[in-house]
Amino acid sequence: MLSHLADALVLAFGRLTVTADADAELAPGSIVVANHTSLADPAVVLAALHRLGARPVVMATAGLWRVPVLGGALAREGHIPVHRGGPSAADALDGAAEALGRGRLVLIYAEGGLPHRTDAAETAPGAFRSGLSRLVRRTGAPVVPVGQAGARRVTSGRTAKQLAGLFTAPLRRPELHVHVGAPVALTPDGALRTERARTAVTAAWRTAAGRLGEPAALAA
Repeated sequence: MLSHLADALVLAFGRLTVTADADAELAPGSIVVANHTSLADPAVVLAALHRLGARPVVMATAGLWRVPVLGGALAREGHIPVHRGGPSAADALDGAAEALGRGRLVLIYAEGGLPHRTDAAETAPGAFRSGLSRLVRRTGAPVVPVGQAGARRVTSGRTAKQLAGLFTAPLRRPELHVHVGAPVALTPDGALRTERARTAVTAAWRTAAGRLGEPAALAA
């Protein structure tokens, strides 16, 4: 239901296009790793994956489970709350490993949070946290890098600017693009595993942002 809803919302708020590498594969039990730049990008990524026939469960900040209606939908569909910094933070990895074992795709945002910027421009993904590496070590699941660009054109910056972006997006209909890369074979070394995943997501982001003519991607 959430993937269907995301596709409908994105259709109303912008113009989404989706591409994939020739050898991209969203096999059951894969970890999908995407760059995180805006409150809007989970909907953008879910909509893109839905168009490719994939409906992942999402690892997302636990605060969303307290939002009326949304929290209930997240719980019913098996999405995974992440309690950052608390004693139950490791529970998210347990939930993700269980979902992968059942053949579900799991969408993770390895940067852990949003960039502290007020402009709408694109930048390359920031440093990844260790959760992705630990999940790969535990499950051996393949990692599929996903790059999205344009979500900051829907909403970004401080609260007033974010609200203004949401209200005007149906009129502006900004361009959005998602690119799915080929699965990545990660090394046994934890630090190298994390950096290789970030490099793959950055390459996917560069393809997506380049399709939108974003200066940061074109300069790279």
